[in-house]
Amino acid sequence: MAKKPGRSPATHTDGGVPAALSADALCRLCDPESLGFKTTEELKDPHRIIGQDRAVEAIRFGVGITKEGYNMFALGPSGTGKYSVIRQFLDRRAAGGPTPPDTCYVNNFARPHKPNQIQLPAGRGAPFRGDMEQLVELVGVAIPRAFETEAFRDKRKELENRFSQAHDAIFEGVQKEAEANSIALVRAPAGIVLAPVRDGQVIPPEAFEKLPEEDKERTRAVIEELQEKLAAALAEMPKLERQTREQVRALNQGTTLFAVGHLIDDLKANYQDLPEIQDYLDQVRDDIVEHAEDFLRPQGEAAAGQRARPTESTAGGGRDRYKVNLLVDNGATSGAPVVYEDLPNLQSLMGRIEHITQFGTLTTDYTLIQPGALHRANGGYLILDAHKVLMAPFSWEALKRAIKSREIRIESPEGNMSVATTITLEPEPTPLDVKVVLLGDRQLYYLLTQADPEFGELFKVEVDFEETWERSPENMKLFSQFLAQVIRHQELRPFDAGAVARVIEQAARMAGDSSKMTTHIRTLADLLEEADYWAGKNGNGVVTARDVVRALDAKIERADRIRDVSYRQIEDKTVLIETSGEAVGQINGLSVIQLGKFPFGRPTRITARVRLGRGQVVDIEREVELGGPLHSKGVLILSAFLGARYCPDTPLSLTASLVFEQSYGGVDGDSASSTELYALLSALAGLPIKQSLAVTGSVNQHGKVQAIGGANEKIEGFFDICKMGGLNGEQGVLIPRANVKHLMLRKDVIEAVGLGQFHIWPIDNIDQGIALLTGREAGARDQDGAFPAQSINGLVEARLKALAEAARRFVRRPGDGDGGDAAEAAP
Repeated sequence: MAKKPGRSPATHTDGGVPAALSADALCRLCDPESLGFKTTEELKDPHRIIGQDRAVEAIRFGVGITKEGYNMFALGPSGTGKYSVIRQFLDRRAAGGPTPPDTCYVNNFARPHKPNQIQLPAGRGAPFRGDMEQLVELVGVAIPRAFETEAFRDKRKELENRFSQAHDAIFEGVQKEAEANSIALVRAPAGIVLAPVRDGQVIPPEAFEKLPEEDKERTRAVIEELQEKLAAALAEMPKLERQTREQVRALNQGTTLFAVGHLIDDLKANYQDLPEIQDYLDQVRDDIVEHAEDFLRPQGEAAAGQRARPTESTAGGGRDRYKVNLLVDNGATSGAPVVYEDLPNLQSLMGRIEHITQFGTLTTDYTLIQPGALHRANGGYLILDAHKVLMAPFSWEALKRAIKSREIRIESPEGNMSVATTITLEPEPTPLDVKVVLLGDRQLYYLLTQADPEFGELFKVEVDFEETWERSPENMKLFSQFLAQVIRHQELRPFDAGAVARVIEQAARMAGDSSKMTTHIRTLADLLEEADYWAGKNGNGVVTARDVVRALDAKIERADRIRDVSYRQIEDKTVLIETSGEAVGQINGLSVIQLGKFPFGRPTRITARVRLGRGQVVDIEREVELGGPLHSKGVLILSAFLGARYCPDTPLSLTASLVFEQSYGGVDGDSASSTELYALLSALAGLPIKQSLAVTGSVNQHGKVQAIGGANEKIEGFFDICKMGGLNGEQGVLIPRANVKHLMLRKDVIEAVGLGQFHIWPIDNIDQGIALLTGREAGARDQDGAFPAQSINGLVEARLKALAEAARRFVRRPGDGDGGDAAEAAP
């Protein structure tokens, strides 16, 4: 049954009408013996990626080139293995690449809202973070201990005594002079008050007023003089207090530095090769010395008399400001990272700044900065789904900015929309060195190329994945090895050679070409898993061809409810389709309906009517806006064909209408244009068309029949309808000859053709088709340029000439009334 190479599938009869295809031309079978193995257990993994030579070379180029803008866009249908192929190459390349550094954020003590970034060699970020945590713990012990020593207390007491002595010395002179003049210094709520005394008691104001004027004047003069001296003494107090505070502060700082200096020096010794760490530790030492009081009370506890501030609790204040935020830890990474981000929204890509609620407000700090996919992939490769990136607000523009500027800036969606109402941070940008790979379909790639000028500058490497590849003997063996690899990876039962051969045949059918095989890996993997299931149900230890067929049949059965309903409507005559008899201007056309992943063929009655008119072929589908542009194009070609073939020197004086009967949805595509032309010729010639035949194929202006899609589904659809009513040996389908190589028909169709119960004719031109449909010779022009009178072409030409003559009779003459539409169209 296999089609032999070089053999013509059909020959021409003497009258120029092609013979029907033989059964062996309807499906190119795969001989299990030619595969060279019994089961897939014998096969090794393929030595190369199958069917994607062009894409593989593009990936090698994209991975190898290091210049700016050479990021990759892998384009092709979903399921062709874009991700797995690219991941395989990137993993191999990344394994030999350098491991990128660890990335940390630390406190910027001078400008806390702008945290500093530090990069350390891979694997040293986590130890540094641990060292800082240990340092804070040690400092928390060392400082209180240093402040509790006798030496510190003695020095602190000495400073306090000095202050007390200086304070007493300032007031002592004024006090003695006041006592000598019988004046007392009295402390009142408003301050120190000078009052006269007698016998050790302050004189009340009433008693003072009774004193002689001379005594009162002398007392007032003394008090004024003492007030001036007291004011001078009080003016010295702030200076004395300031000096004392500075001395105490210097003592505290000196004590703190003595307590923690050696701890920080020991830590610096571990990072002598990292200048950034050295500078940071110097800043830490200065800040600890400046804020030693934070270590003199329990963590999170406010100073006496003060309410705890948000910045001194868990929001990065107090001791937390010495924490290290290890943003990216590459300690466990070997080579460069390869990251796939499944949810590429703005924060997942660029990182985010989290907030916490304290005292009714949102606060944040550098320890709440979280990394994005670009941070994790930095120094390596990032794989993204292009459609998901474009669907996520702000992600596409943020990604392009990062690639162009070669740095990662953590942005918030609120900031992009200018609606931020909370205080946030401005982290130091991260230098970016990453190769980005986008995955998407072809339409998306070409839309971006046309609509986004920056896209072509940033994604210069086009990785185009094939949907099919040649079905050569060598490739079939590679394909078998690939199937064996998938079977082992999915832990399925071994497949015998017959099962693999059946999968190869299905791969050719999916490709829509008997000489090719599909590269849609996902669908093939699904078929293998389903065949393995049915092998288990049947108790088979090895998957056979019967299990593969069962899996295919079961998959169709799960999806074909709508097809069955459609076919039953034809069977019970709700939808009118005839598979026997003859009719003028009526023909069976074929279409394909795609329901999800399940396509099926369905016949449709097409009818044509003609009358005198202005040379128009009216497409009723287009008039009611059910016809698509491609279908309308096919109908317009019919007018050109009729005029050029039959009326080159006279006007085309007809109005013809074409309609898809009982069609209630949209119609598009030009695969029915030849069918419509056959119906139109039948209506013009008055010759009936055999209703046992169905037709598909497009036509050009010269009457050549051209290839269409879905040939297998269309043939099988009409076959199923004929089979429901009973095969009579006269039924069949006319297809373009160019589609013969695409045939991979079902076994029952092939058997019916082999028994002469069903036929398939390959057609080159309209003359061959109309001759088959009507049983009459199409006819060719003789030496005088005339068609044979009783030939189809002769009858059509005669009818068109008669219509043209009738049109002339309707030409408007002087004094005539309105001649109608035909009169306006007549020359």
